[in-house]
Amino acid sequence: MKTRLTLKPGQHGTKSLVKKYGDALVCVRFRYDPETKQRLKTVELIVERSDWTPPAPRFTNDTLVPLRIKATEVAIRNKVKAVGGRWNPERKLWFVTYGNIVGTQLEKYIDVDGFG
Repeated sequence: MKTRLTLKPGQHGTKSLVKKYGDALVCVRFRYDPETKQRLKTVELIVERSDWTPPAPRFTNDTLVPLRIKATEVAIRNKVKAVGGRWNPERKLWFVTYGNIVGTQLEKYIDVDGFG
């Protein structure tokens, strides 16, 4: 099943649903099922609100984080080098400050077992 369109409340095609669900409406999705040849209109609703305190960030921008990158991933290694990453031959890991990779694809290479 494939989602082709996601609408926010107030956009054309959502007025009756906004009237029905009010502020609880988050979005409306149109999904298409090629097997059954059907279009499905789904809604995402808020069903509960509660107070929440976000957890503290795991790393600060100046934390040195280990990255595990395979030897065959030359393009990724070059990106790490470009942001100041250094290779540690004893631990066989790359190390770079978190602030240099936050929000990039390099974040997924962080080796949480490499700390310590």
